[in-house]
Amino acid sequence: MYNSSRKGGKHRKQSPNKGRVAMVAVTTGAVSTAGFSGAAAGELTTNKTAEANLDFELAADSEELLDVVDTAAEGVIEEAAPQILTITEYKPVEDLSNQLVKAVEHSAEVAAADLQARMPNVVKPAEGAFTSGFGPRWGAFHSGVDIANANGTPILAVMDGTVIDSGPAQGYGNWIRIKHDDGSLSIYGHMESLDVVAGQRVTAGQKIAGMGNMGFSTGTHLHFEIHPDGNTPVDPAAWFAERGISL
Repeated sequence: MYNSSRKGGKHRKQSPNKGRVAMVAVTTGAVSTAGFSGAAAGELTTNKTAEANLDFELAADSEELLDVVDTAAEGVIEEAAPQILTITEYKPVEDLSNQLVKAVEHSAEVAAADLQARMPNVVKPAEGAFTSGFGPRWGAFHSGVDIANANGTPILAVMDGTVIDSGPAQGYGNWIRIKHDDGSLSIYGHMESLDVVAGQRVTAGQKIAGMGNMGFSTGTHLHFEIHPDGNTPVDPAAWFAERGISL
């Protein structure tokens, strides 16, 4: 028999308050997002006051964090941006051609001075009149130059070196031969007097003899030869000219 006094739904399990369940679910999800521990989440489900009064903010949404991120991004953008360099205004050099010419001339002068400094010190062998040059003469070859002056006029060593001969020689009357430090050989002839001996060391400008008229000679003079390689004679006038000396 059907009992009409029986209340419907008594056989069903009473459900907890739906609003409370919804609130706990939302709160639990928020706490999980914020990184709280499971213990803190459990406490929230049993503390109604905490459910009602809980007020928090995600760290990812904080203004301070956003400001830091924005500042860092601005720094990266600023460093990556192209830099504008200040360039001095171009001004053409005035009178450039003349400056270049002067620079070239100066370089040539420096080079010439350096070459001169590296060359041995050279002096003129004697003062007097230039009377005969280098080359063919009287059916023979004149291997040097002649400088005429009074008897006994000083004859000088043209460069530093060592005397290898000093005394009589056929055709020269008396001669002196000097082997120089650069390998060259100088020869002096027809001297009246001799002031050095073989083996003696001499320096440029040192007096080695007195001018005379000895040997095959037609007057008092110095016969001078220069052999740059030690064997072959060359024109002494040209050789001296290369060193700034005029005979």
